[in-house]
Amino acid sequence: MSLNIRPAIREDAALILRFIKDLAAYEKLSHEVRASEADIVRDLFGPKPKVFCDIAEWDGAPVGFALWFYTYSTFQGRHGIWLEDLFVDPSLRGKGIGKALLVHLAQRCGNEKLGRFEWWVLDWNEPSIKFYLSQGGVLQDAWTKVRIEGEALSKLGAA
Repeated sequence: MSLNIRPAIREDAALILRFIKDLAAYEKLSHEVRASEADIVRDLFGPKPKVFCDIAEWDGAPVGFALWFYTYSTFQGRHGIWLEDLFVDPSLRGKGIGKALLVHLAQRCGNEKLGRFEWWVLDWNEPSIKFYLSQGGVLQDAWTKVRIEGEALSKLGAA
């Protein structure tokens, strides 16, 4: 069995959207998915992409992805990577595919001298939490996420 990780290409847009929907279903958040294939094409493959994706292939077939973007730490004075989504087909979990995607991005951090590699994990997702901790991840319980969206975002923007 062979594993390959490659950068996503424009022709992967439908695949990426399928992985996003599969991840949302696993996280019980399908009702929140509004992204379209056109959104993926525009944002990942337009003239100035601000988000990136790597595809994991097992024996030549796509089986997972990591969707990420650059962040910046004012404290470190360095960019970092925010891993927005990591997904591996459930039938192939346990074969090192998720770890390989993390390693691939950690190597990018090293090669580009980035200061951080971060992501969220749902607090009920014990298998993922255990996996991330086993890879050296540290849960950041001292920080609370803040979000403004929808009507509240429009209202704030109009102030």
